[in-house]
Amino acid sequence: MLAWNALEVLAFRTGNPDAPVNAVPPRASAHCQLRFVVGCDPESFVPAIRAHLDAHGFGMVAVSPARIETMNATRLDPEDPWVGWALASLTRTTGKKPALLPNLGGSLPNDVFADILGLPTIWVPHSYPACSQHAPNEHLLGSVAREALQIMAGLFWDLGEEGQAVRRRRA
Repeated sequence: MLAWNALEVLAFRTGNPDAPVNAVPPRASAHCQLRFVVGCDPESFVPAIRAHLDAHGFGMVAVSPARIETMNATRLDPEDPWVGWALASLTRTTGKKPALLPNLGGSLPNDVFADILGLPTIWVPHSYPACSQHAPNEHLLGSVAREALQIMAGLFWDLGEEGQAVRRRRA
């Protein structure tokens, strides 16, 4: 979701787990999610998947889009003045060099702010690799929560102090 498209299998069902048999089940279903980066046309995904399945002899597999609206991927140019400002603010607040990930995959409603309202958006996640975000055992360490509060307080403080100057530079 940060550098390339990714197809995730969210859930699938095949066979009968209560009475398994040693045979290929007669039917299966899967619910997948395709997270995609800026520059991809989400309207082309289902036809491309259909063509791939057909080309490999899987014409019997049905493919249908989700019933929810697509959330388009967004990207704020890393050279945008707001990006440099945010990185500097994070560095001042934490004393650490922040990691810059330039893309946000299409699975969050950020497109409402970026595309519809035309606002520059910067995501500041408060996480670490083992946190299991959105998993049944999702958790947040106290130290990460404290740093997150410091980071956001620093960003809002710096926005109050420097926001108008950055806005003028961007214009």
